[in-house]
Amino acid sequence: MGTEMLSYNQLGDRLNCSPEAARALVKRLRLPRQKANDGKVLVSVDLSEINHKPMPVRSPADHHPIIASLKARIEVLQTELAKIEALASGHRADFERERERADALMAELLKVTAAAMAAKEAAARLEGGQVRLCQELSDVHSDRDAWRSEVERLILIEYRRNERECLPWWKRLAGWAPNHPKTRLSASTTS
Repeated sequence: MGTEMLSYNQLGDRLNCSPEAARALVKRLRLPRQKANDGKVLVSVDLSEINHKPMPVRSPADHHPIIASLKARIEVLQTELAKIEALASGHRADFERERERADALMAELLKVTAAAMAAKEAAARLEGGQVRLCQELSDVHSDRDAWRSEVERLILIEYRRNERECLPWWKRLAGWAPNHPKTRLSASTTS
């Protein structure tokens, strides 16, 4: 048999298949095609080289039980999807609530941290002031002790002068001093 120029409908009739199956076969086998003057596509084909065995045609009634079971499965899946979406919306509400709570806690934490830092700074300032005050107090105590020793020395000098002035003139002339061991001995030996 030689090469013939056939349309998809004619090729389908010769191969006992639909025009769509003939078009798919031409595409799969990469057969040469060209457009005719009337706009239809003509395929250059050698039917002796094509080894095509058409698939048995199924009746639309055969698909009905499969379609019914698929539709039932789709309905089940849609109800499950609705339940899951309702559950997800509940989880989303929980998530939003927890997020708002976490944001509030974070804001409170930042405020408390700022307050703690301010308190630490104030404590450091007060500690510095306390050290300064302790140094000043120490200086005051040392000044007080110095003044006290000076006052005691001056009181002792004044007391000795007063004591010496209370002595009779002849004891003052002899150089007799009260509470002096040598003068007491000399005074006790003379008496």
